[in-house]
Amino acid sequence: MKEIIILVDENDREIGSEEKIAAHENGGKLHRAFSIFIFNKEGKMLIQRRAKSKYHCPGLWTNTCCSHPNKGEALEKAVHRKLKQEFGFDTDLKETFSFIYKADFDNGLTEHEFDHVFIGRYDGKPLPNPDEIDDCKWVDPNWLRKDIKEHPENYTPWFRIILDRVIEHMKNNI
Repeated sequence: MKEIIILVDENDREIGSEEKIAAHENGGKLHRAFSIFIFNKEGKMLIQRRAKSKYHCPGLWTNTCCSHPNKGEALEKAVHRKLKQEFGFDTDLKETFSFIYKADFDNGLTEHEFDHVFIGRYDGKPLPNPDEIDDCKWVDPNWLRKDIKEHPENYTPWFRIILDRVIEHMKNNI
């Protein structure tokens, strides 16, 4: 079954829907998305290496979880659904900010998203879904900042864009 995602305008107002891959073709259509960042009590961030089977950015490191709500699905429901699907756990999540970005990929696809950023805390053992995730680890945010500056090619574009803002939010809200 094909995934149908929500097309939006620059104010995140729904303007239609599109099959997921089609929304990423021909320069990309602006659509609703979300990015989840999970921290543990030690302040480490859970990151994942995207599965090599992903349609874009395969094998790159990124935030804990990201996806799109399906047509007719509330954003709040989608973030919990996807976190459970990818990591086998759920936790309280708080939306902290949103932003729009556009990135072109080598395979001809374009990501053009109105991205809602959620932050949560979890201290258990994640159970990564091998269909979605090749690897995961808890990392120190300061080490991560340094590694992204030295090796940006190892990380997804949206992750590089929002990491500093997420870390600053965490520092100011601990």
